[in-house]
Amino acid sequence: MYARRSRYSRSRSPYDRYSRSVSRSVSKSRSRSRSRSVENPGNNLYVTGLSPRITKKELEKHFSSEGGKVVDTHLVVDPRTRESRGFGFVTMSNVEEANRCLKYLDHSVLEGRVITVEKFSW
Repeated sequence: MYARRSRYSRSRSPYDRYSRSVSRSVSKSRSRSRSRSVENPGNNLYVTGLSPRITKKELEKHFSSEGGKVVDTHLVVDPRTRESRGFGFVTMSNVEEANRCLKYLDHSVLEGRVITVEKFSW
């Protein structure tokens, strides 16, 4: 007959020590990033509903069609397939242009899909 182990064994797993130290370091870095004060001027836009085959140039062209100057576009892509994950960020040159894009391009059609545009805030 075998001996039953107690549920509350005194021996610890060799991985317990490692997982605790990692979790502490992660929580410290999170708290630092949250406490950091970053000014957002209001010209950053969050775009969702994008087609997986959309390119940065097409996204930039769609947003510059409103008469504004696009400073930067960032598509979030799958690292393996390099296809868009369906959302991205567009930075306009000033707040007025961002507000105009928000007003006229929210719920517009791009590559056969209805996209949503929101102000991106930290």
